[in-house]
Amino acid sequence: MNKIIELKNISKSFDGELILDDLSLNIYDNEFITLLGPSGCGKTTMLRMIGGFEHPDCGDILFMGERINDVPPHKRNVNTVFQKYALFPHLNVFENVAFPLREKKVPKKEIREKVEKMLSLVMLSNFADRSVTSLSGGQQQRVAIARALINSPKVLLLDEPLGALDLKLRKDMQQELKKIQKSTGITFVFVTHDQEEALSMSDTIVVMSEGKIQQIGIPTDIYNEPKNAFVADFIGESNIIDGTMLENYKVSFSGHIFECLDAGFAVGEQVDVVVRPEDVDIVPVEQSMLQGVVTAVTFMGVHNELIVDIGGFKWMIQTTDSANVDDRIGISLDPDAIHIMKKSKYSGMYGDYSSYSNELDELSEPGGEE
Repeated sequence: MNKIIELKNISKSFDGELILDDLSLNIYDNEFITLLGPSGCGKTTMLRMIGGFEHPDCGDILFMGERINDVPPHKRNVNTVFQKYALFPHLNVFENVAFPLREKKVPKKEIREKVEKMLSLVMLSNFADRSVTSLSGGQQQRVAIARALINSPKVLLLDEPLGALDLKLRKDMQQELKKIQKSTGITFVFVTHDQEEALSMSDTIVVMSEGKIQQIGIPTDIYNEPKNAFVADFIGESNIIDGTMLENYKVSFSGHIFECLDAGFAVGEQVDVVVRPEDVDIVPVEQSMLQGVVTAVTFMGVHNELIVDIGGFKWMIQTTDSANVDDRIGISLDPDAIHIMKKSKYSGMYGDYSSYSNELDELSEPGGEE
């Protein structure tokens, strides 16, 4: 694939606070790339720099090989869809989409052809004469996307555009956005703090924290092979336990020695061990590798979510088996359920579910801009 955007050693501060810290990233033609991270990690600032709405304190932004640090937004072959769609309430759907072409004095016949094509692409062909104020949130978003695509930009920037939609509509629009990206061949750069959104839509995910890129990869690699405790915790649920590498393919944690699939660590090296909740098997205590006491049970529809105290560390286990609070259960782990990570600055900060509850998780869910 051809590189379309290069960010080289970008740094940015606001009021003395470092927001982006010597960050470099390549974005490729026809790629759906997602910038993922909590509020304040710098993802929206990065997006705004690509769009020309912010400028780096140092470093360079290249667009198809040319430096564009000082090129204003309207002269970049980039369009942006914001969380607030900024539609014109006094114009109908057709005229909202046609607006960029009318500004460029495009002939009327060409405008009609292009607008009709765009409305068909976003499945709003029958809504051309409607007032945008009469549309649902999802329909308004489609109008905003059609307007952003009408000039055939090389890159479309999307700043948390699904944040205002309800859950079902958000899931529907995830699929629609992916279809639109594939059918147009335009590079999409998508900003979100929603892990599921990133995993379901992206060709590439860039996980960010504290102004730095923590990991870049395809969704399956980000989920199955996290680089550190921050990534493991932020992408889905993870039990993250202190361990010791005994030799290649052998690790000790929670008082037991386990076979694993990881190698290349020093003998005796202290490591972070990641076990996803869905990869834990409940077995009879007498057949188990580890035992623990169930401290909480939550029915999640397709599975039960258990919090289990194993040697003072609270594990999350997702299982279709039934269990009750105060039950003593055994667990078993296959080698491919165990992932070993190097210790990092995030070690010890995540992965113990002592204070976990669904309500706390929802209340702490990040939002807003950075």
